[in-house]
Amino acid sequence: MRTQVGIIGAGPAGLTLSLLLRRLGIESILIENRSRQYVEARIRAGVLEHWAAALYDELGVGARMRKEGLVHEGIEIGINGERRRIDFKSLVNKDIIVYGQHEVVKDLIQAQLAQGAPIEFEVSDTSVHGLDSDKPTIRFKKNEESHEIACDFIAGCDGFHGICRPSIPAGVLTEYERIYPFGWLGILSESTPPSHELIYSHHERGFALYSMRSPTITRAYLQCDPAEDASRWSDEEIWAELKRRLGPDGDKILKTGRVFEKGVTAMRSFVTEPMQYGRLFLAGDAAHIVPPTGAKGMNLATADVLFLSRALEAFYKKGSKEEIEGYTKRCLSRIWKAQRFSYFMTTMLHLDPTASDFDRKRQIAELDYYTSSEAAARSLAENYVGLPI
Repeated sequence: MRTQVGIIGAGPAGLTLSLLLRRLGIESILIENRSRQYVEARIRAGVLEHWAAALYDELGVGARMRKEGLVHEGIEIGINGERRRIDFKSLVNKDIIVYGQHEVVKDLIQAQLAQGAPIEFEVSDTSVHGLDSDKPTIRFKKNEESHEIACDFIAGCDGFHGICRPSIPAGVLTEYERIYPFGWLGILSESTPPSHELIYSHHERGFALYSMRSPTITRAYLQCDPAEDASRWSDEEIWAELKRRLGPDGDKILKTGRVFEKGVTAMRSFVTEPMQYGRLFLAGDAAHIVPPTGAKGMNLATADVLFLSRALEAFYKKGSKEEIEGYTKRCLSRIWKAQRFSYFMTTMLHLDPTASDFDRKRQIAELDYYTSSEAAARSLAENYVGLPI
């Protein structure tokens, strides 16, 4: 097989890149080691920044998102039971859309297949070769048969545990990481969310987040130890704690329901530099991880591949290598700003078990400032809805 861009990984990054390239008249082949059913059912984050939602409209995959997605014009931040609203619309005149990542993936795959774009699921033994040459290759097996794709470029969109980043020679990459001393105990339940917008709640017992997947499906999280065993928490204990951390009216506004998913998520930040080696370019979780507090993961992946598509367009249509060579620099400028915001939201809202009494008092002051100062609230809103791209 021969193509211009070989794409590894059928998550939001790889699928979006394929459609972006197809719109530009650039050929690609996408391969994925999981089944279509698996990737379409894989539950991940569900917040689309303002510009990202507009991009999916441009790509012709936004119809269901606009119909079923939940438009949010703000968020609420709780400070020991007192909730204050950050009004995105009045502060920056933008909004976000709550729409599950797996739903985005479904829309992107459907568009891929409708347009006849090449995509292979359930491949195995994937490897990349000749990365420092002008003709890199991807090798894989499908139904026990060996295949090879000759490419001009390879896009590694295969996630943190994929094969692309480890295929870069030792000594090339520098990795930056922060592990947080807490995690999230998360549930999905058949119940009405307590608000039509997200509630981020700082509480003396720990952080809690009240979100949703639909008007009838609640997604909620409790700060916990990252080594916590979710099975040790009964549904009744989880609901009681969620009500406490919501505030005095928690028992009144938080409706309970059947919990059909429960798990613990560790919190970490990770960035690798550079995001390219030879003709291989990393995008999405293959290059960076953010804690979910800032709702940046899927949006950063989409930004990466938008920058990569622009660089490839300049290469094929203008013969320019400048944007290709500057891919890492351009991506990292946005990534580190998102890491800063995610760190800010995470540390402002969670209880650090190592914090002193001074730290706790300062934390309350920071929460008070960002929810009472218009200038500070505008900064928070600008970052949450997505910086200009």
